[in-house]
Amino acid sequence: MRLVLFGAGGQAREQAWVARCAGHEVLGFIVSDPAHLGPHDSADRVLGGPAWLDAHAWDGIQVAIGTPVARARVADALEQRYGAGRMPALQHPSALYDPHSCTFGPGSYVGPGAVLTVGVQVGAHAMINFGASVGHEAQIGRACVVNPGARISGGVRLDAAVLVGTGAQVLQYRTVGAGATVGAGAVVTRDVPPGVTVVGVPAREMG
Repeated sequence: MRLVLFGAGGQAREQAWVARCAGHEVLGFIVSDPAHLGPHDSADRVLGGPAWLDAHAWDGIQVAIGTPVARARVADALEQRYGAGRMPALQHPSALYDPHSCTFGPGSYVGPGAVLTVGVQVGAHAMINFGASVGHEAQIGRACVVNPGARISGGVRLDAAVLVGTGAQVLQYRTVGAGATVGAGAVVTRDVPPGVTVVGVPAREMG
């Protein structure tokens, strides 16, 4: 598949590597405005802005942005214009999961070394980063981002656009509300309301 990635930073470089490992041809990166690239963006791999997509041939596109809100916003726009059918799910070959019971929504991404056990539902455009683990029957909502080394226990529900920080843990059967952030290294022992940030062990809401 000829794949294009929306984003040009470090996350895009990682997803390009995973896509190549999965046998795809990566054409390059698309950004909202090529005139405003940041110091960590791969300017030499940027194909252009969104108009490039209408002027060239490609098969699939993935959002390669590591921030849930921005990821959701771009995914919504791309789905509306091109349809979810052109937004493939992507898993690194080293990721472990039960193919008979796990499901992956359009545009979802699972990085190298991630482990998903049984009955896991990964929503559209959700991201499970490298070395993360997700337990039985967990539900990862649309455009969620689970950062490297995070541990999502069995039966957990992450609602849409949740960020789980590096090395954080969400204990079994907890729910994290839409748009919430779990800080790096935090341990969630109770449900987290929508839109709040929790930090610490046990995790508590920031003032």
